Amino acid sequence: MKKPELTLGPCLFNWSEDDWRDFYFKIADEGDFDLVYIGEAVCSKRLPFRDKILPDVLDRLESAGKKVVLSTLALVTTKRERKILAEQCEQDMLTVEANDLTALAFLKGRQYIIGPYINIYNEATIETLAKRGAVRFVLPPEVSAKTAAKLIKVAPQPDYEMQVFGRLPLALSARCYHARLHNLSKDNCQFICDKDPDGRDVRSLTGQPFLAVNGVQTLSYSSQLILEELQGLRNIGISAFRLSPHTGDMLGLAKMFRSVLHGLIDTTDARAKISRLMPDHHFINGFVYGQPGMYQIDHGLDI
Repeated sequence: MKKPELTLGPCLFNWSEDDWRDFYFKIADEGDFDLVYIGEAVCSKRLPFRDKILPDVLDRLESAGKKVVLSTLALVTTKRERKILAEQCEQDMLTVEANDLTALAFLKGRQYIIGPYINIYNEATIETLAKRGAVRFVLPPEVSAKTAAKLIKVAPQPDYEMQVFGRLPLALSARCYHARLHNLSKDNCQFICDKDPDGRDVRSLTGQPFLAVNGVQTLSYSSQLILEELQGLRNIGISAFRLSPHTGDMLGLAKMFRSVLHGLIDTTDARAKISRLMPDHHFINGFVYGQPGMYQIDHGLDI
């Protein structure tokens, strides 16, 4: 069994430059993560703001001994975005997390990570991509533990990673929901998504909260929280566990997950403490059981 890794996924939200920089500086100095993904996966219009401060953030993370991976856009639709993607994939400093199949054309002969936005559900695809340089697969959020076990049994060589905390990425659109909501066009969105640093809640016609939007992205309303299932996931071969950045105490959250992974705290106590660390989150785990993602299931994994 591989040693478990705790990873921090890319920030999906439009945080201000200062908040984004300060967050990663704090992660560099105090965060208990083995691997930090950094980059803009959602909207290419945010990239110029990140580019200004990215060198300082990378320097701080690497000086602190953090291993860093560059995450790419998950929806590439324009020539400009393809050019940006090519530049990201062809740089020699960082391993790339490919979130759109377009990236594979620029990653020939290199090792890379397949991100959760590339929908992979069968062993042959994993084996093919592994032969082409993929060394890790971040499983799509809707993949159940039973499906993951079957994939890993046939193709055990790559590393496998799963998101265990945070709102789940569900879909991307060429349209910007935030701009439309505020009667703005996508081209003149005024970056209005920065008003919702964890995404904007969406309610059904009957008033039930069930989704969140983040610019062009649709997310789950509730946050994935996988604790009691961690050991079962390790047993089937998943070795890396991803926390998705949100506002709140991400440093304390990482410590709780690390303690659970090393058997230093009971999962019941850990769940209670995480509820206090992240009081605005409602937790779910349905997908890992092969059930609707919005469910919270308490009977434990049976793989």
